[in-house]
Amino acid sequence: MRPEDRDAAYLWDMLQAAREVEAMLEDHDLAAFLADRVLLWAIERGVEIVGETARRVSAPFMAAHPEMPWRKIIGQRNILAHEYGQIDHALLYKTAVEDIPELIGQLQALLPPLEEDES
Repeated sequence: MRPEDRDAAYLWDMLQAAREVEAMLEDHDLAAFLADRVLLWAIERGVEIVGETARRVSAPFMAAHPEMPWRKIIGQRNILAHEYGQIDHALLYKTAVEDIPELIGQLQALLPPLEEDES
């Protein structure tokens, strides 16, 4: 199932946020991540945006793509948005460095190719 325009836009937003998370963590190990409050908050927000946008993808599209971990993505967002005082930052780091790159590949496979600029 090809994504509808709205779903495609949400997938692109998810992909952009995931790429930002991946880029921000480049060359940062867990200790550096935990020591950098700005980076820590930026990664929290980036992962939250991925989940918030995933919540907006249509139910038919989600059902057509059960290979995507929709519930886990949205569940992570809910933890970040509502249980921010209890976030396990080491687990967040693990999610960002292990799951986000895989998610990027999954999203790229779902998205239609960009149209060439004809100008």
